[in-house]
Amino acid sequence: MAHLASDRRDQAVRAAVEQGLLTETDPVVALVDIAGVRASAAALRSAFEEVTGAPVLHAFAVKAAPLVPVLRLLDSEGIGAEVASPGELALALAAGVRPERIVLDSPAKTRTELAEALRLGIAVNADNLQELDRIDALAGTGTATGTAIGAGVEPRTGIGTGTGTGTGTGAGSGAGAGSGLGPGSGGARLGLRVNAQIGAGAIGALSTATATSKFGVALRDEGARDRVVRACLDRPWLTRLHTHSGSQGLGLELMAQGVLAVYELAEEINAAAGRQQIDTVDIGGGLPVNFASDEEAPTFADYARTLRDAAPGLFDGRYGLVTEFGRSLLAKHGTVLARVEYTKTSGARPIAVTHAGVQVATRTVYDPASWPLRIAAYDAKGAPRTGDAVVQDVAGPACFAGDLLAEARELPLLEPGDTVAALDTGAYYFSSHYAYNSLARPGVHGFTADAGGVRFTTVRAPQTVEEIVAESGGDRPDALL
Repeated sequence: MAHLASDRRDQAVRAAVEQGLLTETDPVVALVDIAGVRASAAALRSAFEEVTGAPVLHAFAVKAAPLVPVLRLLDSEGIGAEVASPGELALALAAGVRPERIVLDSPAKTRTELAEALRLGIAVNADNLQELDRIDALAGTGTATGTAIGAGVEPRTGIGTGTGTGTGTGAGSGAGAGSGLGPGSGGARLGLRVNAQIGAGAIGALSTATATSKFGVALRDEGARDRVVRACLDRPWLTRLHTHSGSQGLGLELMAQGVLAVYELAEEINAAAGRQQIDTVDIGGGLPVNFASDEEAPTFADYARTLRDAAPGLFDGRYGLVTEFGRSLLAKHGTVLARVEYTKTSGARPIAVTHAGVQVATRTVYDPASWPLRIAAYDAKGAPRTGDAVVQDVAGPACFAGDLLAEARELPLLEPGDTVAALDTGAYYFSSHYAYNSLARPGVHGFTADAGGVRFTTVRAPQTVEEIVAESGGDRPDALL
């Protein structure tokens, strides 16, 4: 029986070749280790159960893997959804995620999006004070008719639906009655995102808590903190604070500084209100992933303990929590396989030309220093390739010189017909397609591997050339004539 993730992966690669998932017609395929995903979900839940007895909603960042069956799998493991667009919201709902387990974040929500979120009863984190004004206006015009929103995170109270309009007082949680954006029995499921401005991590483009970040209210700007406190006091239904310091490249201590800053702000607001108005803190996600080996480090438990040590008051039971992990839940459990089509030598360096490149590994191709990928070599039968390591390039199919999965990498010398595996690609790689050269989206298959063999289930069928033509205006060829 394959117990280790690496053993399951080797078993799945061989089976993918033997069962015809990887063929000349479909020379790229993505695999999802179902057991691995379940294990990560369990590790996340237990990590926070260890540090707090208060309710915690773990909401998966849909952008990391916008695939309905993946969201359904995570939902079955007690993981909700964090969405940042109408499309992501539609995917979460299609996966059966209940509205009370969905959180909407986005720096550019339209009035239509806000009204829909209020109608559905999903949690909303406003990005800025202008957005709070929009919510005020929506409530005042009755757009939020019938919404009285329950307190805290879903396990604590749920959502009440009412029949009134406007901004009157709400009543009750669960199925209680209320009017408009009334505060309900324990506060609203509406929050405000703040930028703790703690600085950048190793990858600037993914650091969201810098001095000039586009996300949230910049907490250290002159007068900003007072404006945030006043905005909350003026809105008794505003019961959440949200922060997210970045993804990949941030150390745990730096991430904890951001959470500590928001906890201290919550305490300040509650002291000014003379009651616990802020009852839930959304700490975002961003746990970095180790792309250098099979080891999963840091762990969710490492992070939870770091947070508890940095901000013990946040974990004393007074505050519900929301998390928004994405990459750290999925990355280690995805693998992209590609056939080696040709091999050549240029400048005395061997080059293996494969079918996986910028279309699946966009970040790696354009920023290889920040996003290096491990590559595993398999022979034409799907068995691990053996032999002396040779420095070689692993290239993709796109028509530009930089389309490389790996450069100057030591691997057993690859041959035509072999299979290369891009490891740790379960998040952002095969699900965030880049249609350069009109290359097709690969099929995605979940797998289970045990003593009885490997069983695959299709998550998303490979894209056909007919579908590429259709989405490229193929039904209106004369539109510009």
